[in-house]
Amino acid sequence: MSLSQEQVSQIAYLARLSLSKSQLESNTKDLNNILNLAEQLAQVNTDNIEPMAHPLHMSQRLREDNVSEKDQSELFQSIAPQTGKDHYLVPTVIE
Repeated sequence: MSLSQEQVSQIAYLARLSLSKSQLESNTKDLNNILNLAEQLAQVNTDNIEPMAHPLHMSQRLREDNVSEKDQSELFQSIAPQTGKDHYLVPTVIE
């Protein structure tokens, strides 16, 4: 697949881009190179290749999920104008 300069000009118009003649030529060439690369990648045989979650064989070092602060919700709710069952009540915004 290949794009003409007129097609790239139409794409630029839809994207609200203003391209000079030299930029139009350069962008047409660059987009066609990208499309050619995508076509080459589509031709690669990947039938017996197992999908990978990550290209490197690594594992995440995760920290333990420990509570590091004390629960102060009662203190914060005591100074709130209105509270419900463990939540804050706020005025209705949408009627």
